[in-house]
Amino acid sequence: MRLRRGARDGSVPVRVLLLHGLAGSTSVWRSYEELALDGLEIWDGLLPWGAEGDPGWSVHDDPAEHVERALDAVPGGADAVIVHSFTAGPALEVLARRAAGRGPRAAVVVAPFHRRSPGDFTWDDALYYLSGFHRILEEGLRIGAGDRITPALRAAMAMRVRDRIGPYGWQQFFGAYLRSPDLDVAALRLPVLVVAGTEDFAAPPDDARKLAGALTDGRLELFEDCGHFAMAEQPRRFADAVHTLLSEAFPDRLAEGRAVTVPPSAPPAVHPFPQLHLYAPEST
Repeated sequence: MRLRRGARDGSVPVRVLLLHGLAGSTSVWRSYEELALDGLEIWDGLLPWGAEGDPGWSVHDDPAEHVERALDAVPGGADAVIVHSFTAGPALEVLARRAAGRGPRAAVVVAPFHRRSPGDFTWDDALYYLSGFHRILEEGLRIGAGDRITPALRAAMAMRVRDRIGPYGWQQFFGAYLRSPDLDVAALRLPVLVVAGTEDFAAPPDDARKLAGALTDGRLELFEDCGHFAMAEQPRRFADAVHTLLSEAFPDRLAEGRAVTVPPSAPPAVHPFPQLHLYAPEST
């Protein structure tokens, strides 16, 4: 766990925990950190399935247990959690089984994988995600690195990440997806903002629609001309949507819900292991 940025004012801060996706990096949140409201204290965690984690996690570990530990590791407890892609499923499982008063009072899930019925899955889905894994990895690199790497290098890097994830990592991802109809949506009594891009070919936008519609207090934000990485592709719109939710959830601590303006920073170097659907490259 890391304190990424303290609150910029003297008020009682809202503690926000950021959790990346499979094979991801905490740098996926860089743009959001720069735009975050002054009253937010921002934490992040490098989960075992991160870009620099041990691939052995996927053989025996339960992802939900690691999310639970991350929530409990924030000093004073996380007031809100923002999760991306693969991690959204385990995070919602944890929030659904937590008793009232034990955990965040608001959540944001970005590009979730979620279906309402086991019958919604077909063999074609398994084939799509098994044979198309490299396409999703390449998309993550394209968003983060742009023209700084050639298409050939991007393809080679994507295959390297795929091999590092391995069959057990893929099984953890698809297994969590298959379990998504079992999510106890009625137990999720906190406000949940679901963010998705209309051009996301990794997590279908319809998954986000169905999840938001099933939640007791679900809100949906669909970003036009946006893919799997809303926080990186449309950072200001993403920040504004998040801050609208947080201002409603914590009116005593956040005066208004618009993103602050900060000078742009220099782009970071590309990480050798990008984060795709699941992941976002170091540059995001």
